[in-house]
Amino acid sequence: MFEKITDDNERAQVGIGTLIVFIAMVLVAAIAAGVLINTAGVLQTQASDTGSETQEAVANQVEVTHASGNVSGTDKIDSVNLTIMKSAGSNAIDLESMTIQYTSDSVDRTLTHGGNDVGATNDVDYSSSTTDDLGVLNATQFATNNIAGDDGGDNELISTDDRVTVTLQVAAIEAGAEGDGSATPLSEGDIENLNEDGLEGGDSVTLTLTDQSGAEFTYGISVPSTFGNKRIVEV
Repeated sequence: MFEKITDDNERAQVGIGTLIVFIAMVLVAAIAAGVLINTAGVLQTQASDTGSETQEAVANQVEVTHASGNVSGTDKIDSVNLTIMKSAGSNAIDLESMTIQYTSDSVDRTLTHGGNDVGATNDVDYSSSTTDDLGVLNATQFATNNIAGDDGGDNELISTDDRVTVTLQVAAIEAGAEGDGSATPLSEGDIENLNEDGLEGGDSVTLTLTDQSGAEFTYGISVPSTFGNKRIVEV
């Protein structure tokens, strides 16, 4: 009889051990499931954000519909005007957040939005001008001005009807490459040399327009070999 009681006690101890192991397994499984669920949630959020950003980078596009250059009195192009629009299906484009990568044979520079003052026009005698006369004429900025559509104004492209002119003062940009090449606004001393700078016949420039979502549009400027008597040429 005593042996039977002893055997029952031994069997009870085995049952308790099995229960403890089972509970431990359940706890470990619950913790692992929590970690997996949390990780899945983080990955889902990252995937959603990545998908949205990728979609914007692909869909959002700034298109150049026309480009012209102003020919100075020294037969060099001193400024370039780009007419831009947003492509179909794009979200609103914030031009104040846009950058333009300007790359020529002598300059590689990132330009930022500088306002709506287009600065100098044709036949300017830079040697007698001041920085106030020339507006945003410098080596680091571009200007924007609305020419069609009222939705976005000067600084945004909201609908496909909006047209904005982007003005690059290429004489200032090219002049800014001299000396130490620092990308700083031109001083009055630098302005005196602008009559000798600009794009000559046969020159080429690559412009990469990057909007706030990271979408890029590349446009190549090709300067005609001769200007004739023209003061405005297509580039």
